[in-house]
Amino acid sequence: MEPAAPAAAVCVSVCGGDPAGPPGCSEERLACLCPEGDGGTGHRGHHGGTAEGQPSEHPEALTEDDVYCRCLSKTLCHAATPVTVGFYAPCGHRLYALLDKVTGFMRQEMTRREESERRRGRQPPRSPQGWGLLQALWLLAFYRPVVTESHLRRKNIRFLFVRFSAWQFAGCDKLWAGLVTTLCDSVRQHFGALPLGVYRVMGTRPRFADGFSQREWVLKRGACLKLWGALVVLAGGVAVLLAALLLPQLKQHQVLKAVGGVITSISGSSLILGAFSVLKHVLISQKHKIEQLTNSDKFAGQLGFMSKVRREVEALVDFLAFMEIFERRRFRVVLEITSLDSCYPEKVAGVLNAMNTLLSRANTPFIFILAVDPSVIVPCLEQSGCMKGLADSGYLYLSRTVTLPFSIPEMGARSRLRCLEAAVRTREDLMYRIITGNAEQRRRAERGGDLPAGPDHRQLDAAAVLCIHAAFRCLHDGADPLAAYLPASAAHVRRIVNTIPITLRLLLHRAGGPGAVSPRAAAAWVVMADRWPCRLSWVLRCLEDAWQRRAPPDFARKPLWNVFQETAGELSALRQPLRNVLGLDGDPELFRTFLARDFPFAAGDARVFLGVTVNLDHSIRRKMGLLRGIDGLKKSGVTVSRGVQCPHPE
Repeated sequence: MEPAAPAAAVCVSVCGGDPAGPPGCSEERLACLCPEGDGGTGHRGHHGGTAEGQPSEHPEALTEDDVYCRCLSKTLCHAATPVTVGFYAPCGHRLYALLDKVTGFMRQEMTRREESERRRGRQPPRSPQGWGLLQALWLLAFYRPVVTESHLRRKNIRFLFVRFSAWQFAGCDKLWAGLVTTLCDSVRQHFGALPLGVYRVMGTRPRFADGFSQREWVLKRGACLKLWGALVVLAGGVAVLLAALLLPQLKQHQVLKAVGGVITSISGSSLILGAFSVLKHVLISQKHKIEQLTNSDKFAGQLGFMSKVRREVEALVDFLAFMEIFERRRFRVVLEITSLDSCYPEKVAGVLNAMNTLLSRANTPFIFILAVDPSVIVPCLEQSGCMKGLADSGYLYLSRTVTLPFSIPEMGARSRLRCLEAAVRTREDLMYRIITGNAEQRRRAERGGDLPAGPDHRQLDAAAVLCIHAAFRCLHDGADPLAAYLPASAAHVRRIVNTIPITLRLLLHRAGGPGAVSPRAAAAWVVMADRWPCRLSWVLRCLEDAWQRRAPPDFARKPLWNVFQETAGELSALRQPLRNVLGLDGDPELFRTFLARDFPFAAGDARVFLGVTVNLDHSIRRKMGLLRGIDGLKKSGVTVSRGVQCPHPE
């Protein structure tokens, strides 16, 4: 294992400035070099929250779950969209509590960025409410939005949280339609029916600026000419008609009356039809239109059925892009998908297909948080008809869908104590704590934002940005052996890039500082977990069993490759029940070279990385432990019932 690179040395190599602290670091350079940089805000930590169901304000009160959720939310604020997070955790109350923590941290990051943009003197954001609504309607009708360099540099983000409970739509034939209609209805409720209806009729999708022009709005000359032309023709027709009706010398000219009436009717009807079209889109929502399409047998049998639904989704995405430029902030729609593992297999596959096709166009502002239990969802996928061509492996299908795997470990000591406190607290105390927490949050908002974070979190955030950049530099270095182990699949490369920031942040939180963290070693561990999830899970399972049997003191220095060699025969004996999981692994010879020569991790290193390995499905390791225990019972001569032998029927 290589020694950890000091934070000061990394700062000098990246920024060329004073390693003593953030003033010597160029914030703009960090923002350009590292995806985790947000214009220097990585040097300023932030932590706060409400009392119940939200992250704690004080660093010393952080639980293990708080740290995991904080690191995930920090990464999601920088990840390129669309991104699908595999939020792997056993079903139950804890899953929803963790989702609430992630939501709370993302709201804090949103508030902090708004305050940071305000301090920099940028244009203040605006809202389509009151006078802003009239401005939005005027720009919708007569101007075309332009994506400028200034807009791309904006760091303030507005998150729109949409929680989709699949159980509520489990009775319908097309569960995926419930996901799309919930998304459309939530966006409509947030922005209002009128702006969305006007955009459907008169709005135009944003285009990128030519060069470095800073003009965000360009007049739609064609629309203006059409409108003014219709008004002039209408005024002329009305004038002719009034003249024919009111002037005595023209009352006998019936032809003049007819011409004036025809001109007035044609020009007026065009304006009325436009207003009627806007009114129709205001009254009839996209949710209602998609429900009509899915309920109609006439459309369901046509080839263009899905294209109609896709056009509705694309119109919604273009409207969000328009509102980004109008409100002067970036939008991210966070779709939290829960209770999917309580639905029928075909419906589960339909939702995942909708995420992969309808909602995953390039540059769409969607963040999917797929909160599922892999041990339940994988058998559902393997029983559905969508697995043809994927070797009937639910793990492989889930791996191709998820671009940021995040496995929640078992509850830590502090989290258990916090859960115990919540269990013994009375209902009256709980309500009182919520009320006092809301009052404290209101006081912080009146003072201009959340309370500043402690110095520890500021230093950790600054060190995290530097370590993340150092890890990415190792991946880009062709002379580094780590670059040779990157997968050829672009989806897997993206998973690795999304996972490295979370892993490094968790390591820094556990170590308390950058001195004991090696960015290169962390990046190598993430690559190994992505390329050989089955073999690494097996090694970790064997290590856990050895630690439970009180391994000797020098066991921590034992290389992981030796552990795998000693237990490879046992893994080979279980290859039949683990055949789908083994299909996830890459080249076995590369695995040997990786562990035996280039990255000789030891058992002690594995123990350190085990608690921060979020891109490894923990259900695989649990299944291996169960199979290994059953195999041990067979060898000892104990009779095992068939129900115990096959806990997860294929």
